[in-house]
Amino acid sequence: MKIIVLDGYTENPGDISWSPLEKLGDVTVYDRTAYEESDLIAERIGDAEVAVTNKTPISKKTMDACKNLKAIAVLATGYNVVDYEYAKEKGIPVMNVPVYGTDNVSQFAVSLMLELCSHIGEHSRSVFAGEWASNVDWCYWHFPMVEVSGKTAGIIGLGRIGVNTAKVLNALNMKVIAYDAFQSEAGRAVAEYVELDELLAKSDFIFLHCPLFPATQGIINKDNIAKMKDGVFLINNSRGPLVVEQDLYDALECGKIAGAAVDVVSTEPIKTENVLLKAKNCIITPHISWATKEARERIMQTTADNIEAFQKGSPVNVVNA
Repeated sequence: MKIIVLDGYTENPGDISWSPLEKLGDVTVYDRTAYEESDLIAERIGDAEVAVTNKTPISKKTMDACKNLKAIAVLATGYNVVDYEYAKEKGIPVMNVPVYGTDNVSQFAVSLMLELCSHIGEHSRSVFAGEWASNVDWCYWHFPMVEVSGKTAGIIGLGRIGVNTAKVLNALNMKVIAYDAFQSEAGRAVAEYVELDELLAKSDFIFLHCPLFPATQGIINKDNIAKMKDGVFLINNSRGPLVVEQDLYDALECGKIAGAAVDVVSTEPIKTENVLLKAKNCIITPHISWATKEARERIMQTTADNIEAFQKGSPVNVVNA
């Protein structure tokens, strides 16, 4: 079986092995293929039976051009880069990796919160720049230091990642409230469910852990920001379009939101004109919550398991069944 990996570098920049896939067939790995529709995508897939992608789109046009394509494996949980409905019409299963980085994303979310509260990176840079050595005082800080113990954290979206984040926040002696359209026993064990308006009004920190649906797109907007506490902190390492970025910028500039930390933005890679690049008290990281070596090894193995199950005639993790 011929397997083509269209954009393997982000998954594996060289620190893990492609051997789980290589055991299954003739594998060709391209580090990068354009993130927009192009004839090159179909050219690279060629006569392969399986195409593996992370963010390179596989469209109707590409599938029609690749007559031998029988399966598509996504090196991620999100699969919107594939025209999965058309793939279903053609009998091509699209397989994703539904669970691989719950602990990592929660760890990163809490890290973003703590960085907003302590600005460890900024203070370390100032020391290496010589500021401490030349300071007349024995210590200094450039930002107000915030203690999280006793504060209220509101989580919008209490699925696997939200529940895991809540567990960590509980350990930090924070009160955790949550809003989710679908409540669960696992959620009730770690947080108190409330309506969205109550969460906005009571939270000192707001975490976004919800998927991007029409109902959640732009959920952080000027109207909902107006319902928040003055001086609230916002953490988003879920999906960029959950936030209306101009509204967040305005709230940061006037101090309604004291600080924001985001690992995702509306268009990725970030555009130089993105308004958040000019915002006060805003931390931006390049969509790396998921990217530990351990998580990427799980993505690799699950993708291999998906392809092997397809080879055996019983595909798993199919999103367009």
